[in-house]
Amino acid sequence: MSNSRQKFELMVILGVTAGGKTALAVQAAQRLGAEIISADSRQVYRGMDLGTGKDLAEYGEIPCHLIDIAEPGSEYNVFNFQRDCFTAIEEISARGKLPLICGGTAMYLDSVLRGYRLIEVPENPQLRAELTPLSDEQLRQRLTELKPLQHNRTDLDERERLVRAIEIALGELASPDLPPLPELKPRVFGLRWPRDILRQRIALRLQQRFAEGMIAEVQQLHAAGVSWARLEFYGLEYRLIAHHLQGQLDYKEMEQKLHTAICLFAKRQENFFRRMERQGVDIHWLDGQGDAFGELCRFVEAN
Repeated sequence: MSNSRQKFELMVILGVTAGGKTALAVQAAQRLGAEIISADSRQVYRGMDLGTGKDLAEYGEIPCHLIDIAEPGSEYNVFNFQRDCFTAIEEISARGKLPLICGGTAMYLDSVLRGYRLIEVPENPQLRAELTPLSDEQLRQRLTELKPLQHNRTDLDERERLVRAIEIALGELASPDLPPLPELKPRVFGLRWPRDILRQRIALRLQQRFAEGMIAEVQQLHAAGVSWARLEFYGLEYRLIAHHLQGQLDYKEMEQKLHTAICLFAKRQENFFRRMERQGVDIHWLDGQGDAFGELCRFVEAN
């Protein structure tokens, strides 16, 4: 497959949660001489392993980047990812290896593939004080006036994210022209499953993570100083397990709500990937139930 390597400079494997992206990326990396760049908004945090589905053992000897690079409780956002991802792409390419981005955080992927123009915006205490008296609905209205097209729905659903999104939107409006981003020549693959099969995979994976100690992981993070509010900010597993540990949900309620929430999250991921396609990202979809790796190899050889 060496000649095929010359046809593209970056491979991307994307898909919904519990879809088997990591295993496929490792197979592709072994065949193509690639290093993997994780595109997951929560796997950057140290100590957040089971709740984020890091599956570190799957990588074997394949180098993986942008995992365990931030402290839990700190902020890591799309600006940080885009900057760090372009740096990793450059360094991997300089070593004569193929950069392979693997993940399901659609906005992170889109920021690289479509070249979002982003700046680093520090916290603005004066602005935050001005926003404090406003209701959530008033904050949502303020944000949509500043930025009608929202990439991330959670920016509209959670107050802390709303305030931060307004802060960033105002910072971007006041920013000077930015230098051009590196040009990419990517080959993008998506791993797709029938909805009923995916729900079964999500349920099975969730049970495995509970058995491996996911609740204890959240307890340990809180004991180490990560506040309940910050854990809830990380969403899904961390939010609902935090509610359970605070006595707001019993185990069965937490388990059921979490399965439902992850399935809804997978649906939002699918919707975002379709939107990426409508906006010009060419995704070659692979059948998760079939020979996805073989299909990927055949496509690379032919294209």
